[in-house]
Amino acid sequence: MKRLAIDFPQKDFFVSTFGPDVYVVGGTVRDRVLYGRAAVDRDVDLLVTGMGYDEIEARLRRHGKTDTVGKSFAVIKFTRQGRTFDIAVPRRDRRKEGEGRGHRDIEVQWGPEVTLEEDLGRRDFTCNSIAVRLADGGVVDPHRGLQAIAARRVVMTSPDSFSDDPLRVLRAARFASSHAFSVEKAIYAKARKVPLAGLSAERVADELVRLLLESPRPSLGLQEYFRLTVLGQLFPELAALALTIQDAYFHPERDEQGHHSVWAHTLITVDIAAKLARAEELDEPRALALLLAALLHDVGKPHTTSWEFKRGRMTVTSAFHDSRGARLAEPVLERLRIDHRGGFPLRRVVLRLIQQHHRIFELYRNRGEITFKAVARAVKDMDGEDRLLLLLDFADRRSRAARPLAFRKLDAIALWFQARKEEYRISQETMKPLVLGRDLLALGVPAGRQMGVQLKKLYDLQLEGAFRTREQGLALFRAGRAKKEAGK
Repeated sequence: MKRLAIDFPQKDFFVSTFGPDVYVVGGTVRDRVLYGRAAVDRDVDLLVTGMGYDEIEARLRRHGKTDTVGKSFAVIKFTRQGRTFDIAVPRRDRRKEGEGRGHRDIEVQWGPEVTLEEDLGRRDFTCNSIAVRLADGGVVDPHRGLQAIAARRVVMTSPDSFSDDPLRVLRAARFASSHAFSVEKAIYAKARKVPLAGLSAERVADELVRLLLESPRPSLGLQEYFRLTVLGQLFPELAALALTIQDAYFHPERDEQGHHSVWAHTLITVDIAAKLARAEELDEPRALALLLAALLHDVGKPHTTSWEFKRGRMTVTSAFHDSRGARLAEPVLERLRIDHRGGFPLRRVVLRLIQQHHRIFELYRNRGEITFKAVARAVKDMDGEDRLLLLLDFADRRSRAARPLAFRKLDAIALWFQARKEEYRISQETMKPLVLGRDLLALGVPAGRQMGVQLKKLYDLQLEGAFRTREQGLALFRAGRAKKEAGK
């Protein structure tokens, strides 16, 4: 028997509690084989054989907190010394007769009579169907998962893998992306026959979000979405990009068939956005906002693309695809129930990024005429998230380079915008209104609609650079009121 040492905090406790009957399974084993170390900062999944659920829970209860909310799936959440572990009983899954294809339509059978090999056989892919006995490191690999990992291939554990849970089609794409695995050919044939419409929005969104955030190159997984019919079934707005051409002069990037498609451009843009999110050390909500905006930034092009004779030749154009794209992206985010994340207004920021993703380039193109007002408006319209707009604008333009990912810093256009912000001392803080309602109340302006009109005028003047301090703004207001009264 092969042996594999897997260490994590409290390993000895589980060995002393369950002896040779406790195994570590799933992603912890896979990552230990792949990368030489297990991601022990994440959840560790354990399996205890030969015992009933209640007996396992009773043993654990003496040493920490147990949560049996997952009992229907034979899982106990066990917390000890600040760490939470999933402890499972071996189980076999059977689809209920006449039921649909969602994960709730699975009948779970579990207990000491279910063998370890049966439990491993109901898992999604062979790379996740390996168990390691904690007591001595003995490896149980009935489905040749180690061989699949060595070959860096996603292989179904069972021919029924997708019918048991259709979400596994999306998971195959995520594994291909996050671990740079190839997908076995049999999976494509199976996936074409699996309807995905019954999947819950939350599960689909979770898979997409994990693909974007966990993959060094999300394009690998997104391209698998295309091949596995995920785009056509769940994201028709993105599937349309593969059938929409771009002008080859302005967009030399091509797909694997040699077509200058919007989809090819989108895949490269997302990969650049992923590299920027890591380089900028963006927090998770902002990284996700940038990646979602990169994925959806051109969904308006299938509806706006046409031929036009300009610059002496026929050119493919997509006028106003940015504003149209924001309108089309909104129902996509609604469908996935993506709104806020950790208090961050994710949906709102993504839609603004899509709507304005050409704005910084347009400012640069007209830089000889650009004043404080134009830069200030751009910052204001992004509610202080203009750094994300700058990164998306760069990713969009950089996708056209011969080696789009071979960059170490931002380009001259991005640096120009940064320099203008610094020159004009524009920031989220300085964009706050300097003159407030209480200031006008003190000057005898009654609360109500008229005050709102005056405050808006003053804020517009502030964004135009007419004043830089509260005192200057109030002086401007007094002068305007005096002039108005003198003219009566």
